[in-house]
Amino acid sequence: MLQLNRKTLGWAGAAVAAVAALAWAFAPRPVQVETSAVKQGRFEQSIEEDGRTRLKDRFTVSAPVAARLARIALREGDPVVAGDTVAVLMPVMSSMVDARSRSEATARLNAAAAGVERAGARIAKAGIALQEARLEQDRSEKLAADGFVSASRLDASRLAAGSAQRELDMAEAERVVAVYEQAQAAAALQPAAAGAPGRPLNVRAPVSGVVLRVVQASEATVPAGAALLDIGDPSRMEVLSELLTTDAVLAQPGRTVVIERWGGPPVEGRVRRVEPAAFTKVSALGIEEQRVNVLIDVTSPPQAWRAMGDGFRVTARIITASVDRATLVPVGALFPHGQEMAVYRIDGRRARLAPVKVLARNASEASVRDGLAVGDQVVVYPPAALADGARVKVRAP
Repeated sequence: MLQLNRKTLGWAGAAVAAVAALAWAFAPRPVQVETSAVKQGRFEQSIEEDGRTRLKDRFTVSAPVAARLARIALREGDPVVAGDTVAVLMPVMSSMVDARSRSEATARLNAAAAGVERAGARIAKAGIALQEARLEQDRSEKLAADGFVSASRLDASRLAAGSAQRELDMAEAERVVAVYEQAQAAAALQPAAAGAPGRPLNVRAPVSGVVLRVVQASEATVPAGAALLDIGDPSRMEVLSELLTTDAVLAQPGRTVVIERWGGPPVEGRVRRVEPAAFTKVSALGIEEQRVNVLIDVTSPPQAWRAMGDGFRVTARIITASVDRATLVPVGALFPHGQEMAVYRIDGRRARLAPVKVLARNASEASVRDGLAVGDQVVVYPPAALADGARVKVRAP
């Protein structure tokens, strides 16, 4: 009898253990979740967009005339003062003369020499004609004094003498022209290096600053208007950001800007201007976007962004709204619930559904009211298996 009772008790215990094991196996497990604390602080709503730095005033020094540029000793980063000589220009040497050009120039020189001889012959002929006209004038005057020549003939002889004098003057002037043409033709045959170097022209810096870029460092022949180097003041910096037109409406002049991700600590800026005309830009996904240029002044002291240079890539965060002492919840904790938003609040070891009123949100946080208190733990990125009242287990960070 005693042995029977022991067997019965053993089977009963085994059955109870089996039932307990099955109950434990099929019992719902706590849902593992990540949590974050509700806090109170300053909430900022902003527009974030890439931008690039540039100097407000950038001066390009160019060659005023076509000339031979001497090698520029300045290099990028060298300081300059307004009025300093930054480049030296020399007169351009004459071009080399090939065989055909030399033959043509020699022919022009011979033609010019012949023109000089012809002009000399015309002078001699005009001189003889002048002598004849003066002799005729003298005879007419003597005969007119004796009454043998009429007054009209005397006037004609005088006019002829004057005309002969003008012919001589014209012939002498033509000889001067022919001499100059001969000298011009002879100069074309002179070697390129035969002439003495001309007077150099110093190109001076228009403003004080540093050299940003040397366009032409080596000696070369440059045309008029060719860029030589760029000069600017690095302490006068601005940021150019291309915003979507829908965002540019909120980025009004005077908005505070935080300039980040340029390689140094964040610095402050202020929107100076939103350009009135937009332009079309194709995004990396091939979508046409309407964007507008927004100019931002860097307002932090230059010591805070001394290492920032021209053309640096930055991130401009334009603050459009700010609230002090706001109740802040991570954006990842919010999810739609009916016509409003809600979060899961941790109550002991269970998750409780808590509807909230979202006042504003940015990329990481949301400002809410109703349903939460500062210090409450909320579930971040709640899993699909989580429901109101479900047991939870906080995952270790």
